[in-house]
Parts: sequence; C-alpha cells; structure tokens
Amino acid sequence: MKSTDSIVRQRLSAEELVELLNLGGHVEGGFFRRTYAADYRLLTPGGDERLSMTSIFYLLAAESPVGHFHLNRSDIVHYFHMGDPITYYLLHPDGELEIVVMGNDLRAGHVLQLTVPGGVWKASQIPSDGEHGFGLISEAVSPGFEYADMTLGYRSRMLAQFPEHRALLVHLSHPAPETL
Repeated sequence: MKSTDSIVRQRLSAEELVELLNLGGHVEGGFFRRTYAADYRLLTPGGDERLSMTSIFYLLAAESPVGHFHLNRSDIVHYFHMGDPITYYLLHPDGELEIVVMGNDLRAGHVLQLTVPGGVWKASQIPSDGEHGFGLISEAVSPGFEYADMTLGYRSRMLAQFPEHRALLVHLSHPAPETL
C-alpha cells in the first residue's frame, strides 16, 4: 500500500500537464493543443470547405481559471478527463442560461460529456479553491474548428444582447477588443 506522501507526489500539477501535453495559451483563456485534424474535408451548408472534425486538449488552471464567453459555428462535444470540476455557462440565442458542471462526481450531478450546439455562447471556469488547481477536457468539433468560425464575447456586445445576465457577463466576458 502506498503512503499518502507518495500519492501526493504522483499527482500531476497544471504546470506538468501544460508541459507533458505540450499545451499553449488560448485566446479565450486556458491552455490547449490541437490533437487531431481529419484528412476528410466537407462542404458546409454555407458552401465553405471545412475539415470534417478536429479535436483538442483544453486545460483551465489556477493561473488561467476562466474560459471567457465565445460562440462557435460548429457543434462541440466536450469530454472530461481529470482534475477539478469545470462549470459551463451556456447562453442560448433566446437568452436562456444553462449551467452544466463537468466532473467525475456523477452523484453530485456532474457530467462526463457535454455537447454544445453551434450558435450557443459558452464560458467555463474552475473553482478557485479546487483540490487539483486544474480541470482537463478534450473537445471534438464537427465540422472542424476554424478561428474564423469563432466569435469572442466582448463585454459591451454581450451586455447589449443579454442585459439580464449582467453580473455573469461582467465576470466571464472579454473586455473591449482594444484592451486585449
């Protein structure tokens, strides 16, 4: 049987995950690396050619605990791997706010997999007092992710569209573009 000290030493840190998974900073917050891009290309209903699917690792850590609001054109399936639970805030086009927690405590209502349809604003964060100091997921995007298909949620625009969610938007949206 292993001692508590050896178990603590074996636990991965956010810094080790960034290094071991070769992650870099992401414009929306957190760290990521594309792990897969399908060879197969397809035409979208809008007539654009896209990869049929892409996938990434995505890490939120104590030094970058928030994935700010952004909107993707494609559907995204998220898969929880390890660490602290990650709370997702989903703002639907009609203003409905949906909150989903990804994590491994299924008894507490956490989910291991989350699908966010294209056209839904999303933001995420890990708890500031989390046991691990990070949350790690993967995302699969279809049609494949292209930066041109992502819209960053700048505070002024988001507040104009969803004034009823002011407190959340002030906390989880991007400042004005000129301040980035």
